[in-house]
Amino acid sequence: MLKIGITGGIGSGKTVVAKVFETLGIPVYYADEAAKRLMNEDEVLKEKIQLQFGKESYVEGKLNRSFIASVVFSNPDKLALLNSLVHPVTIADAHQWMLQQTTPYAIKEAALTFESGSNKGLDKIIGVYAPAPLRILRAMQRDHTGRKEVVARMNRQMNEEEKMRLCDYVITNDEQSMILPQILELHQKFLALSVAHK
Repeated sequence: MLKIGITGGIGSGKTVVAKVFETLGIPVYYADEAAKRLMNEDEVLKEKIQLQFGKESYVEGKLNRSFIASVVFSNPDKLALLNSLVHPVTIADAHQWMLQQTTPYAIKEAALTFESGSNKGLDKIIGVYAPAPLRILRAMQRDHTGRKEVVARMNRQMNEEEKMRLCDYVITNDEQSMILPQILELHQKFLALSVAHK
């Protein structure tokens, strides 16, 4: 089975693209959702987070998200530390999930595919591209947040053009190009590749 990654910066629309693949019968592992679940359920990870960030990291056994956010958002070193704890656990979880899939290919959707090193376990990677002004607008609308905060989050991510260069395929999601034909073309490509891959 082929392991396909979908990545893109904040507001690029990678989740929208992933959902379309799901309607085609392709299972999708959402890394961000999985990371949130694992931070609440994986006892070893919970211990490590509490050790590094203090007891107030958890309230009644659940991650104190606002506390963690207040610590990591203004401190790149603390964010890197949190990622160094969470990424390996999420990558291992995604690997186990992939082993259980029986479709010709399965997808892992993750913003930090290259940054976390999870690209090493994937056969092909799709980048979802949208111009920065559109991404900012989308993120502001989605998260009900200000432009400054969105730009700060974008600046903490890998450069978008650089990220797209590292991808095997790029889907343009700029509200000018239709995404469905682009997705269907890749779907056929992956089905053909999966036959050759066996």
